[in-house]
Parts: sequence; C-alpha cells; structure tokens
Amino acid sequence: MILIDFKNRKLPVTTQTELLSLNRTSLYYRPVPPSPQEIAIKHEIDRIYTEDPYMGSRPITTILNRLGFSISRPTVQKYMRQMGIAAIYPKPNLSKKNHEHKIFPYLLRGIKASSPNHVWGTDITYIRMKKGWLYLVAFMDWFSRYVLAWELDFTLEVDFVLEALGNALKIAQPDIINSDQGSQYTSDRYVEQVLASQSKISMDGRGRYMDNIFTERLWRTVKYQEVYLHDYESPRAARSGLTRFLDKYNNYRPHQALRNLTPAEVYYGNYTLNDF
Repeated sequence: MILIDFKNRKLPVTTQTELLSLNRTSLYYRPVPPSPQEIAIKHEIDRIYTEDPYMGSRPITTILNRLGFSISRPTVQKYMRQMGIAAIYPKPNLSKKNHEHKIFPYLLRGIKASSPNHVWGTDITYIRMKKGWLYLVAFMDWFSRYVLAWELDFTLEVDFVLEALGNALKIAQPDIINSDQGSQYTSDRYVEQVLASQSKISMDGRGRYMDNIFTERLWRTVKYQEVYLHDYESPRAARSGLTRFLDKYNNYRPHQALRNLTPAEVYYGNYTLNDF
C-alpha cells in the first residue's frame, strides 16, 4: 500500500506524487462529502456566473429560487465565498488575499503583449463534477493564447499552482507573469519560484479584471464547450476530458483573432505584434 505523508512531510505532496507516479487529484478525499443539494446549487451558481459575470448574490439568489431551489441570499453568499466568486468586482477570485504576504505592483499599464513569452497570465476556476468539484489553474501566453500548463486539485492549496508553474517554466521563461492577489500568488513559494526564473511578477488590483480577459475567455470556452457537456463522474474523467479539449484548443483549432492560426502555431512560429 502506498502512503502519502500529508501532515509531517519533509517533501511537498507534489514531489511525493512525482516520485510515486501518482496524480494529486487521486489522493485527497472529503471526510464529509457535500450534499447533492449543495452540489446542484454550486453547479448552477457556476453556470449563472459564467454566463453573466456581472451578477452578484442578489440576482443569483432570485434566479436560483425561480429554478426551484429554496435558498436564502446568505446561503448563496456563503457558497459564492467558498467558490471564490467575489461580488465586489466581476471576476472569480478563488482565494482571499493574505495581507502578511507581499503584493507586487501592476506592470501592464499601457503595455500590450507583443510576442510569445512577453506576458503570461494565470488564474484559477471552478470545475464541476457529478458528485463534487475541482479547481483548475492554467498558465497562458497572452500573445498567442497558448495554454502552457494546467493542473487540477480538490483544494485551493498552493501546490497545484506551483506544479503548473513548474511545468510552464520548463517550456520558457516569460518577461512578466500576471495574476490576481490571491494567497496562492502572494505565497513565498510562488514568489520565489517566479523570481528564480528571472521573470517579473505583476498583480492585478481591484477593477483590473479586464486585463486578464484572455484567461477569462479561456474559462468560458472550456466550460461551455467541454465541462458543461460532460457530467464528469470522477477526477480521472475530468482530467481526461480537459486534456483532450486543451490539446485541441492549443493545436487543432484555428482562432480568428490569430489570422486563423492555432495558438501553438503562433507561439512556436516566431510571430510578433506586427504580424497581426
């Protein structure tokens, strides 16, 4: 029997799983699983918010009750907090700031990504399953829309973000990596890993959600064209479906904004802003 040491570990879970050739999403379990009602409501909140990210808890509560859920606004607000959907401004913010950690300045004012690896963006989103949910993190090259790396996890701990970051940095080292101010991105481990790559850290302030529009569009595409069409039975099924879809997104699907090239063709093709 293979055992993973979660508590008094000298090696991070990510390293342990790599040594044992395991996926991290197969390791975690919920001692008290969420009720079918909670799962259904959270899935519906995710669908409503993805369709209209300007909605706060009040209209979402109204829509849920019209759909037959008997639910109060405080409960909707609680679920939205758990899911990381912030009603203050229209973007998912899947973790709270850690005010003890350093917040880096926003570096993209007046700057447009002009070539591959000029600017990367990263974000986290909620992925529903039939009997629960996962969280998906991705690192995307903003110029080409190429998804360099992604990872799934049951929790919002920083490990899965670091795993995706490490895989992305094996491909290239960008000039700037932009993120929100969530605790994963302000953690010492994340900051150290980015700075060690000689990349600069840029962090969105409130109201700058539109600067991450490429990642927001990716989430919408992933959910409407993959996640919502497949009622994933397990983390394995979710990983398989997302692997297939993101490979198609990167390598097979032409993007009109990229002159009908694929993200991979633009990323690896030495294109610059003058070509578009």
